[in-house]
Amino acid sequence: MKRIFITGEAELLPRYLRFVRGIVDTADLPLNVSREMIQDSLLLGAIKKGVTNRVIAELAKLAEQDPDTFRVIWENFGVVIKEGLYEDSARREQLLGLARFRTTASGETWRSLKDYVGALKGNQTAIYYITGDDASRIANSPQLEGFRARGIEVLLLSDPIDSFWASAVPDFEGKPFKSVTQGSADLGLIPLLEGAAPPSAETSEKITALLASIKEILADEVADVRSSDRLTESAVCLVASDIGPDRQFERLLSAAGRVESAAKPILEVNQRHAMVSALASTEDHALRSDVAHLLLDTAHILDGERPAEANAFAERLSRLVTRSLGNG
Repeated sequence: MKRIFITGEAELLPRYLRFVRGIVDTADLPLNVSREMIQDSLLLGAIKKGVTNRVIAELAKLAEQDPDTFRVIWENFGVVIKEGLYEDSARREQLLGLARFRTTASGETWRSLKDYVGALKGNQTAIYYITGDDASRIANSPQLEGFRARGIEVLLLSDPIDSFWASAVPDFEGKPFKSVTQGSADLGLIPLLEGAAPPSAETSEKITALLASIKEILADEVADVRSSDRLTESAVCLVASDIGPDRQFERLLSAAGRVESAAKPILEVNQRHAMVSALASTEDHALRSDVAHLLLDTAHILDGERPAEANAFAERLSRLVTRSLGNG
């Protein structure tokens, strides 16, 4: 007896391939058992494995032989396929080969990780990425300034799943994934592009004193205040420590109730910025306090967050504007 329809609800593919539809024709399934027993059979497990591997292999072949068609598939289903990077460690290398990304160097085109690794700068040892919920905002994040000044490509990851897989995947072709919003940037060994602003000079005593003063003022809100080698234009930015999740991942975990409270961020200061230089020259503690808090609020805003206290932010801004107009 052949060509007997068994079921239209067999779960033969993992959830990250849920957009695929097809028919499996096999003569090996027994017909004298219930559909529930078939679902749990070892034979069906072998079919699941074979079908999944075949679909991924066909997608890889399409990506190589017909990149325009694969681009359409990725634009529609890439966010779903990326779930497999987090869920399916056995096929992670194959899925990393399929993955396509927007980057700081790609414009409106898609880049593979193979493309990225092939364009690494001299002395670059990691695959850098930035995550967030707004593609436009993260593309203009101040944390990217030092990377752009050196021509270092950064993956722009704006899908919710990106924070999860990026924290779970150790590397690609031996190159570890590293968030640009976490830890020190360690960019000193990679030369600046021609015409880019030179690296910060050795920290002066005034700047050192200013950083210590800001750290004392903001002690309840930040874990540390330090000079930045990732900023070239902006005055400040917030980063996470080397230990634990990056800031976006921490926000997602906090929203899901997975962490009780967020860790204090690190405030990085661009010592060459005109406002920072001017602040280092004043001994007015009240002014320093207002500006320090406003710098922190600015960093939060650039990170897509609100100031911790909106009323206090408005009052400090009003005092500074009034002072400036009065001096004018």
